[in-house]
Amino acid sequence: MSRERITPEATAEEEHFIRSLRPQRLDECIGQGKVFEGLRISIQAAKERSEPVDHILLHGPPGLGKTTVAGVVANEMGANFISTSGPALERGGDLMGILTNLDRGDILFIDEIHRLPRAVEELLYPAMEDFCVNFVIDKGVHARTLRYQLKPFTLAGATTRAGLLSSPLRERFGIVHHLDFFPVEDLQKVVLRSAAILGVPVTEEGALEIARRARGTPRIANRLLRRVRDFAQVRADGRISGEVARQACEFEGVDEAGLDGLDRELLRALIDVYGGGPVGIDALAATLNEEAETLQEVVEPFLLKRGFLSRTPGGRKATAAAYEHLRLSPPERGPTPLWQISD
Repeated sequence: MSRERITPEATAEEEHFIRSLRPQRLDECIGQGKVFEGLRISIQAAKERSEPVDHILLHGPPGLGKTTVAGVVANEMGANFISTSGPALERGGDLMGILTNLDRGDILFIDEIHRLPRAVEELLYPAMEDFCVNFVIDKGVHARTLRYQLKPFTLAGATTRAGLLSSPLRERFGIVHHLDFFPVEDLQKVVLRSAAILGVPVTEEGALEIARRARGTPRIANRLLRRVRDFAQVRADGRISGEVARQACEFEGVDEAGLDGLDRELLRALIDVYGGGPVGIDALAATLNEEAETLQEVVEPFLLKRGFLSRTPGGRKATAAAYEHLRLSPPERGPTPLWQISD
């Protein structure tokens, strides 16, 4: 089976497709109820005070809409949306050029903010707290610091690994929201909305079938919809029914639980090669010829959420649910050690 998989990461080719389906206003957003309700309150309060929204930190697995949320805030505030990423800001001068060109109330969005270089991150501290940056000119005994005042703005940071953020940076965000995987019911609404925008005829059952296999991620749901649309156009009458969606997803290697080829390979390697675990992530990555970071950020979160995988001090372990899903018999348990037997 091919190792190509439907992942939450967006390619340049698909970016326009994704942007066309993104909600633009809070009323268009689906799911993440507490997140959007909290943002609604923050936005209304900021508007009444004629102030920018407080700095926002969004964290959670990829593909859940962190960029979309930041864009919605910008639209609701009637502000400009300036987007960049942590790896793109290699030097302090890169960030200075952006900050000094911001207008009042602009939303500066930094994706993967945990990957900011340390020197660049430290420039953000006074910018976030006091809306100013400090220029150092000359060197040695002639060194001088010039303070440049910025226009009040909102920094929206997004990260898939909130634990890697430094404490000084994390504490400067006034609004912090965690985006979690979507329930199937909300993903079904996402599929129906996207299908209506694309003009794709889809039944409730067809949308539900796609939603069940989308790993709780809207971005994956939209990509699956596009692939199912192609399958329905070529192999059916163009209409996405429940049966057509099921056939299309199985053709793409996505099973009824949303697992694809790499998910199943990880679980099978864990069971067949390492006896169900525990095993370290580096050993699993070497066995699968994948990057450990890919397994940690893309594969593991959903497997953990579905209860197919567990993390222990000794490493990763396959659960009984993983054996059942792969139609394998769990290993027989040995006799209980005497020290575990209670009186």
